[in-house]
Amino acid sequence: MRTNIVLDDELLREAFKYSKAKTKKELIHEALREYVEARRRVDLRKLRGKISFREDYDYKALRRGR
Repeated sequence: MRTNIVLDDELLREAFKYSKAKTKKELIHEALREYVEARRRVDLRKLRGKISFREDYDYKALRRGR
């Protein structure tokens, strides 16, 4: 989708410092992906208290690779 937007030049310069993007387009795509991922993580918090684990579930054993 093609669109024209006015971007804050100072914010763009700062964003490029933290990114490996070479173009504004790459930078915007990266920012949108990170935004969507962050919103998905927020949604996972809504599951708190709604998931039950088996009594024999041993997360420590899983961490050791067993």
